[in-house]
Amino acid sequence: MDLNRRVLLQTVLGGAIAGTGALTGPAQAHPQRRPTVFVAGDSTAATYATADHPRAGWGQALPVFLRRGIGVTNEALSGASSKSFVDLGRLDRILTALRPHDVLLISFGHNDEKIEDPARYTSPWGTFPEYLSLFIDGARARRATPILVTPVERRRFTADGTPYPSHGEYPDSMRALAAETGTPLIDLTALSFALWTKLGPEATKEYFLWLAAGVSPNYPDGVSDNTHFHAHGAIEVARLVARELPLSDPRALHRTDIPDDSLTWPPTRPAES
Repeated sequence: MDLNRRVLLQTVLGGAIAGTGALTGPAQAHPQRRPTVFVAGDSTAATYATADHPRAGWGQALPVFLRRGIGVTNEALSGASSKSFVDLGRLDRILTALRPHDVLLISFGHNDEKIEDPARYTSPWGTFPEYLSLFIDGARARRATPILVTPVERRRFTADGTPYPSHGEYPDSMRALAAETGTPLIDLTALSFALWTKLGPEATKEYFLWLAAGVSPNYPDGVSDNTHFHAHGAIEVARLVARELPLSDPRALHRTDIPDDSLTWPPTRPAES
């Protein structure tokens, strides 16, 4: 077990987190209340509605890989950056619900990069870590466990099929903040980039929202989306996240036959209702 995962195990199942990131209580293998995993993020993690099917976010698929009794509250909001999420009061909503031993997954970057939009843009080495710190500090104040999750990589390939990264300095900024604050980190940027590299430009279309015309009534003209996921892709990205969580179900992680209909699509997008 590597150091990062060992720290996660101690913090989630054991003592509370202090403002400095230090453990402050004895480890408890069986806390009286099962923790809830909260997801703060953007459209790549969001839960989608029946009208969006088969589009899905990795937060929507996360329950498939967690132990029985572990709840997931997916507050990921389509279009959100770390800044707009806070400005819209979404972080306050999470902090009101957080309880000791809960987990807060914090994953932004896609929309923080939009320099043309002052309502969402954050600078990678300035306001981006400042806003992320609000999530970390808020979770720790409630004795919950904050975990930074670098943004999942987009589907980007050169003409000769070589993948290339798309998030600039934002993942490095999150890695630096994790080291500076002693916050656990799931490097989803690196994990997903490795997966897309292994699959290549054609096979990745089965993970992203690529549909031919007439295949889905929700996308009658077809769709070629290199950012958002088909249900299968959401499941596999959620697997990458869950592998780093001590709350995951090892049996589910080893299953290669998880069907798309393991996910549920509610009548409306819950984070927007």
